[in-house]
Amino acid sequence: MATAMTPEPLTPLSRWYLYAIHGYFCEVMFTAAWEFVVNCNWKFPGVTSVWALFIYGTCILIVEHMYLHLRDRCNVLLRCLIYTLWTYMWEFGTGLLLRQFDACPWDYSQFKYNFMGLITAEYAVPWFCASFIVERLVIRNTLRLRFDEWSEPGQVGGSPTGERGEGRRARGDRGVATNANGFVKVD
Repeated sequence: MATAMTPEPLTPLSRWYLYAIHGYFCEVMFTAAWEFVVNCNWKFPGVTSVWALFIYGTCILIVEHMYLHLRDRCNVLLRCLIYTLWTYMWEFGTGLLLRQFDACPWDYSQFKYNFMGLITAEYAVPWFCASFIVERLVIRNTLRLRFDEWSEPGQVGGSPTGERGEGRRARGDRGVATNANGFVKVD
């Protein structure tokens, strides 16, 4: 009889990948919504740059570390304020670096309260709201994901020996629910 295997947390690289995809998708959706509001464009053309994958993935992974450090030290509003300030620093720093290579994909020069065209105070509320969503939905749920190395695609339950019910925890056992894709969500 096989012993029960404990599902492993996602690696930092796996979490970075999820955060990068999340940021990339949100950027495309935000620019599509912005285009609609400003120009009433019903085509909703959302745009971004491949650089956004690195920028968002790394930024949110650092916010994850901040969350783990701050969650027992201050309330969610103060944490989101800290995340927003970090986002402005990260956006400015990455924008300044990319600008050195003529590769910065954004330019806020047309905004009244911009600084060097790299950041703008007009985005403070959207960044604050995004910080709240990232902490409460994205980071907290990503940290709950586990990878079950013994899972086979299309198989629910089972064990490394191929016998159903051995080597795996059943639903409801310690709040672990298995999924056929090999990922486990811990409640």
